[in-house]
Amino acid sequence: MPLSHQHQHALALCVIIERTLSPETAVDLGRRVENMYELELRNHFEVEERILFPAILSGLGPTPLVDELVAEHRKLEALVEGAKTAQPAALLAFAAALSGHIRREERELFEDIQKRLTAETLAQLGRSIDAEVARVCL
Repeated sequence: MPLSHQHQHALALCVIIERTLSPETAVDLGRRVENMYELELRNHFEVEERILFPAILSGLGPTPLVDELVAEHRKLEALVEGAKTAQPAALLAFAAALSGHIRREERELFEDIQKRLTAETLAQLGRSIDAEVARVCL
């Protein structure tokens, strides 16, 4: 649940970028991307990679989707650096990549593990994630 809440925050930023990007707003949007990354996304990626993904691999075995999502984390980190420059193309690339990544986690990964992992495993995983996730009031 906390990861999905962070997904909602990140998707809101993507929508803001897509709807309000202009030469006048680009610098502010670049700062927002940097702040979102520092306040939530950095921790979010770390929690997924340290807690969620290993639990999935342990419970379900090798899953190509997990490897792909980790690779997307690295790509998003690079895109954050570009978005900080406030270049419109970099901001749009970041928003598109983050939005696609989140939808993939929500629609593919989370749906799959809810069907295939035991209720006990999911409950323990939820407690572990809940204890580690950064909570930010945006």
